[in-house]
Amino acid sequence: MLSQQELAKSPLFQDISYEDYRSLLTCFQAVQKSFRSDDLIYDFSSPKNDAVGVVERGCAALIRIDEEGVSTVMEELGPGGVFGKTLAFAGSSGDSLEVVCRTPCDVLFIDYPHILKRCESACTRHSILVQNMLRLMSGKAQALSERVDVLSRRSIREKLLCYFRQLSEQAGSSTFTLPFSLSTLADYIATDRSAMMRELKRLREEGVIRTEGRQITLL
Repeated sequence: MLSQQELAKSPLFQDISYEDYRSLLTCFQAVQKSFRSDDLIYDFSSPKNDAVGVVERGCAALIRIDEEGVSTVMEELGPGGVFGKTLAFAGSSGDSLEVVCRTPCDVLFIDYPHILKRCESACTRHSILVQNMLRLMSGKAQALSERVDVLSRRSIREKLLCYFRQLSEQAGSSTFTLPFSLSTLADYIATDRSAMMRELKRLREEGVIRTEGRQITLL
């Protein structure tokens, strides 16, 4: 169960009080599960999975695996991160989607039908939860659009600069912090890590960017 501080950071439970949150968990028959690093949390191809998952503690990743077995990180999920079939976008029929632990995780699962089913008492907290779900779906559609913009670029350099501009706009500053490691960045832009590192070095040498760990400044 989320603490009051953790609840305040959860997009699914935004504007829901701690007391209402505890009531919703009982009403929705929510189940909490714990996972170890590298454990499979959620397989989108399983017909048994019809739940929305909320990462309560730890970090996980939504990964797409294509027909040739190549993995691509679609989304990093920290505390408050939400995933599920209703919040994912399907690829080709040969692709698979999985949520895998980066670190030990506690995850809360809520059956999706319980979210959509009209509450018998027509409580406000249920309506707020549905609104939050719709907002999450809209946000993920926007994130997908941004990802397509990055992947549509022809060169590694163009992909990097496109993604860096997106992060700069989100941060409202020319200096921003990568949300994940450089290895994951290579997966995110769907390119070879060594080739990406060479391009990052060239961008630094040309005075296009400055880097300090995961912090990057567009010059």
